Amino acid sequence: MTLFTKKKPLLALISLALSAVVLLTACGASTSSPAAQGDTNTQANKNVHFLYNFSTSSLDPHVDSSYVPLRAGVTETLLRLDEDNLTVAPWLAENWESKDGKHWTINLRDNVTFQNGKPMTGEAVKASLERALKENVAIQNTLKVDTIKAEGNKLEITTTEPFPEFASELVNPNTAIIDVSEPDIVNKPVGTGPFKLTSFTAGSKLELSRYDAYWDGASPLDSVTFSFNEDANARSLALKSGQVDIVYRPEVESLESLKAIDGLKVESTSTFRVHQLTMNMQRESIKDVNVRRALDALIDRKGIVDTILLGYGEPAIGPFLPSLPFAPKYTHAVTETGPDVAVKYLGDAGYTQQNGVMTKDGKPLKLTLLTYSSRADLPLIAQVFQSDAKKIGIDVQIRQIDAPEEYMASNRDWDIATYSNLTAPRGDAGYYLNATYHPKGALNFSGSEDPALTKIIDELNLTVEPKKRAELAEKAANYVHDNVLNSFVLHPATIVAYNSKKVKNWVTTRSEYYMITNKLDVM
Repeated sequence: MTLFTKKKPLLALISLALSAVVLLTACGASTSSPAAQGDTNTQANKNVHFLYNFSTSSLDPHVDSSYVPLRAGVTETLLRLDEDNLTVAPWLAENWESKDGKHWTINLRDNVTFQNGKPMTGEAVKASLERALKENVAIQNTLKVDTIKAEGNKLEITTTEPFPEFASELVNPNTAIIDVSEPDIVNKPVGTGPFKLTSFTAGSKLELSRYDAYWDGASPLDSVTFSFNEDANARSLALKSGQVDIVYRPEVESLESLKAIDGLKVESTSTFRVHQLTMNMQRESIKDVNVRRALDALIDRKGIVDTILLGYGEPAIGPFLPSLPFAPKYTHAVTETGPDVAVKYLGDAGYTQQNGVMTKDGKPLKLTLLTYSSRADLPLIAQVFQSDAKKIGIDVQIRQIDAPEEYMASNRDWDIATYSNLTAPRGDAGYYLNATYHPKGALNFSGSEDPALTKIIDELNLTVEPKKRAELAEKAANYVHDNVLNSFVLHPATIVAYNSKKVKNWVTTRSEYYMITNKLDVM
């Protein structure tokens, strides 16, 4: 680990130089301090300004992978995750049942209305779900819906096969319930949440106003501004200057200076997220398991956590936090890492070092590594990996991309990628295993099609009994680990900083789904 010292990484220094321009673009030109902003809030307009780390150009909740409509309190799903108990809880659905895992009855809440005043009927929910299935192939593959029938406030849904986890998949933000009769779903979706959309500037911000007839009680706030800025340093500066009230994922190196400011609070919580090195299994060099093992051995997990995250995270063995009740024990886990181990694996793959270059059949080992800056630590992880790979003669070329899901799904001109993924947002191992390793998975960017693993996942999908599900999840995760289908780097903590002299009732969630709620308030 020679690339980083106690000085700021190059990326942060560059972003500092550009921050003034970025701030003016994304957050406006206010320069009041946090304490002053808390004192000058008036009852005329109780507003919270929230600054998020991902931008979006579309608010279509059925296809938008940033999930902004749900996070901003515009839309809701039939069920939600109870993060304390890691169970699925009612939301727009009052209750649900199935005796065989194939025929499902869902009873909707009474007296729920859309933000245009129309009632949320069974027919309206049916139309919304059918649109999600039509517009989003991943949702179609995930839900396995055959038929949907509506009668009053009751839905009868039949899946194409017994699917015990069907209900938990309704937590997915892409299944959000909206009024599909509205003319502009991309720019102004109408949902059932506590805030209705007033305006949307693509890539910049949403302006939201309180929905007075919200079924779970109107918000005490009058309005919310939900802004985007993908520069972590700029987000931190925006909070310091008082331009915003809440910042999601401020720059880690700025946390001590944020804590030192009177009135600013920094919260950190473990999440269901993992930073991983995604392997493109369709590239010739990556097809060799010994090459994948070598790349995995090069990852200095603890060094990255300590140096880049400054301890705000923990090294990863697999995709799931060890503290989660369904996390596998990884009985086959190999602990040997380091450059010497990597060289050994490459030797097993037929590579030798010639004049400091790792070569096979006269060809040097060159890899293209994708990364993206909206998660500030990923490019830094990529740089560390590049530096460590160079020491043993591997030429790693880093390529910055803007939309990782879109790029990796559409292009095969890369070998590995730093990627960050929520692995258990439904409170169960099945989501990640299906999404990432099943041939039909929405996040199967590696192009993995392993019949043995698919068979395990298919069996998991048909299993109800928790102990058996845990056994199958552990079997699948160990298979992924043993075959290094991806490498897992670390579990980052979710960090949020906010003006505690103004903001009341903010909750930093583990799922990262529920952000702007009807409980959020100001002093």
